[in-house]
Amino acid sequence: MSGAVHVEERNGVGMLTLDRPQALNALSLAMVQTVSRTLCRWHDDPAIRAVLVKAVPGRAFCAGGDIRVVIETAAAEGVPAAVRFFFEEYRMNWRIAHLGKPFVALLDGITMGGGVGISVHGTHRIATENTLVAMPETGIGFFPDVGASHVLPRLPQRTGYYLGLTGARLDGATATRLGLATHYVPTATLEALEADLVAGGEIEDLLARHSVEPAPGGLDVEAIADHFASDDLGQILASLEADDQPFATETLRTLREKSPFSIAVTMAELSRGRTLDLSACLGMEYRMVHRFLEASDFAEGVRAQVIDKDKAPRWRHARIEAVPAGEVEACFAARPERELTFDWQA
Repeated sequence: MSGAVHVEERNGVGMLTLDRPQALNALSLAMVQTVSRTLCRWHDDPAIRAVLVKAVPGRAFCAGGDIRVVIETAAAEGVPAAVRFFFEEYRMNWRIAHLGKPFVALLDGITMGGGVGISVHGTHRIATENTLVAMPETGIGFFPDVGASHVLPRLPQRTGYYLGLTGARLDGATATRLGLATHYVPTATLEALEADLVAGGEIEDLLARHSVEPAPGGLDVEAIADHFASDDLGQILASLEADDQPFATETLRTLREKSPFSIAVTMAELSRGRTLDLSACLGMEYRMVHRFLEASDFAEGVRAQVIDKDKAPRWRHARIEAVPAGEVEACFAARPERELTFDWQA
């Protein structure tokens, strides 16, 4: 075990098991480095035919990155030290997407933020009845990262914009229907699925054998498509304000609770990401990370939600409409000395 990740090779399957249950398997820098460096080795190893990532039995697959440590590092050592986590994490996300081999993730439990990043870029994502997927970053003064700027805008009927802005939670069936997961498998079947994979079964065949049809429902997709149709955030807010139905009023209330800065930047991020490939999206997000670590809302959101847990963040801007356009645009400015690079050098 290294950095709370078990690494194992079984009959041509590289296995990664997240083992930090007391923190809901939140990713530390050491965990990210272990996964990323192991992928570099397996990428070039013809004996490894597939990779499986899972977690020890418990409530979570992976609840995200260890943001408390990130904020504490920024306060004690400065932004350059804190940003190292994201440099390593985003390179890991890229390596998952470009592995060139089947990458199977068992999302049995809470899957948020970094947990989405360590799975969604793989070829096969398995949801269960225990799966809970979300990108809740706007509630902590951050933005949907780990390649979410590439993934969310490509979800059907503008659902990705809704999920990224509100942080709404999805069950496993809904995540599968939207495409965040590729298959829906009952938890009780996962052990047999894993055994079949290790035994050398064809992945598509064994997944077809173990999968079941996800239940309908879960999201009001028509309401989302209607209210989130525009790339203009002001028009989205106006549409919600003009509707007195429960979906609109609850969604508007949720958006007003989030960091106004995060909401404004996230809308711009997703609109840009819709036309970019994953590498460009991760590079964009890496530029954004620097700005968010330098601003105050991220630290304040982590204080309110994770450290003090008073659930009463004091955001820098009073309302979404008060966020200056110049501050939003500054988040995307290139920084030649701080650009993200990709390779297979461990």
